[in-house]
Amino acid sequence: MEPNLKPGRKFIEAGAAACSDAEILAILIGSGGPGYSALDCANSILDKIGTLPSLMDKPLQDLAEVRGIGAVRAIRIAAAFELVCRIVKYLETNE
Repeated sequence: MEPNLKPGRKFIEAGAAACSDAEILAILIGSGGPGYSALDCANSILDKIGTLPSLMDKPLQDLAEVRGIGAVRAIRIAAAFELVCRIVKYLETNE
């Protein structure tokens, strides 16, 4: 596998398990901006907030304050976590 693959390409070629938390988060973010990538944004979020589980309890404003995130991307990340919560709840009640 080629080193320095973009997160989406790595996900396709090597699978989700081969991707770091930052790479998965970067896929949700989609793109960066002038001089920074989605992966840079994802790393900034994890540097500021810590782990993915700790990210789930943070207000949208905390995410939106990270360079390159803003309200729309913060909502996209929060919605992804909400999907996970709903899937887990469904699995717990239907087993």
